Amino acid sequence: MELDVLKKDGSKSGETVTLAPEIFEITPNDHAIYMAVRSYMANQRQGTHQTKERGDVRGGGKKPFAQKKTGRARQGTSRSPLLTGGGTVFGPHPHDYVVKLPAKVKRLARKSALAYKAMEASIVVVEDFSFDGPKTNEMAAVLKALQVTSKKVLFLVSKKDDNVLKSGRNIPKLNVLEAAKASTYEIVDSAVLVMQKSAVSVLQKTFSN
Repeated sequence: MELDVLKKDGSKSGETVTLAPEIFEITPNDHAIYMAVRSYMANQRQGTHQTKERGDVRGGGKKPFAQKKTGRARQGTSRSPLLTGGGTVFGPHPHDYVVKLPAKVKRLARKSALAYKAMEASIVVVEDFSFDGPKTNEMAAVLKALQVTSKKVLFLVSKKDDNVLKSGRNIPKLNVLEAAKASTYEIVDSAVLVMQKSAVSVLQKTFSN
């Protein structure tokens, strides 16, 4: 598959890039994408939730009232889950939510996500560019020229570029990432995938490891 490389003003540069068919033209595996997205979202959880069960609540050593002749159900501690101020029954405790996937499944999921973007004609390749400093207005102008302003965009660069990153972080619906670090979730979560020309080869090399 070949795509035209666009300039920052949205016009064609006359250059083209070839997208590897073994990545962008495979039959997508929906279950692999599901597993990768589930793993990504689970791994974002801190797992620091904590409640106090009966043994964790301070006090309660004294019997709250007599065993008999009160007309009430017998109680051995005021920290029973049945009473106000008592512990929680089966409350959550800190634990790890990490879901690990085999490397082959991760790779297949990313390929499948990229293949869907290619099938939907939702990939745009733009020439390499940078800014003299953080220029939100200039980045917004580029997106407008590429006609993707109203869409959720994942913008991939070949390497870390603070000026491009800072230029895009205040723009709603825009996520700027290094091509090698784009996850399945971030690809699926975007409506359009915009890549700088040099980022295409970097992205494709990540599948050769």
